[in-house]
Amino acid sequence: MDQIDKHRRKWLALGSAAMGIALLPGRAFATLSTPRPRILVVNNLNTGETLKTEFFDGKRYNKDELARLNHLFRDYRAEKVKSIDPALFDHLYRLQVMLATNKPVQLISGYRTIATNNSMRRPGSGVAKDSYHTKGQAMDFHIEGIELSNIRKAALKMKMGGVGYYPRSNFVHIDTGPARTW
Repeated sequence: MDQIDKHRRKWLALGSAAMGIALLPGRAFATLSTPRPRILVVNNLNTGETLKTEFFDGKRYNKDELARLNHLFRDYRAEKVKSIDPALFDHLYRLQVMLATNKPVQLISGYRTIATNNSMRRPGSGVAKDSYHTKGQAMDFHIEGIELSNIRKAALKMKMGGVGYYPRSNFVHIDTGPARTW
């Protein structure tokens, strides 16, 4: 009888693990569990700069490539660079995997100084006083050739951080704060 209980527990544990895996979006799960390089191509629409970077080599983040991304995501108005949360780049990479695209990401806004953020705040603008942009944890973007609504749906499906949808302004906001949507 004791032998049967051991086998039963093993099968129950395996079944539970399989159920948990099945609940994750397939492609997103693969990017989480398989160590492989993560590559992004990002165009900064405000500066005209483009960067293709392998920011993660499959084992660790590449500090030089993160520095290049930080520069691209800088507050171009104030010419200030801040360290961007690498999890933001991971979110973006996973999003592209879910959307099955390697098209360039069109960056509209990355890091913003508090002064820049405050200058953008006005009624109805959607700019938060304590924006994650000022912390280096947010970006506004769209992806060439991908419908904005599909980007939003994929970001919501990931359940990782905030997701804002601005179809009139043609961008989606993602951040590495708590999961929420607007």
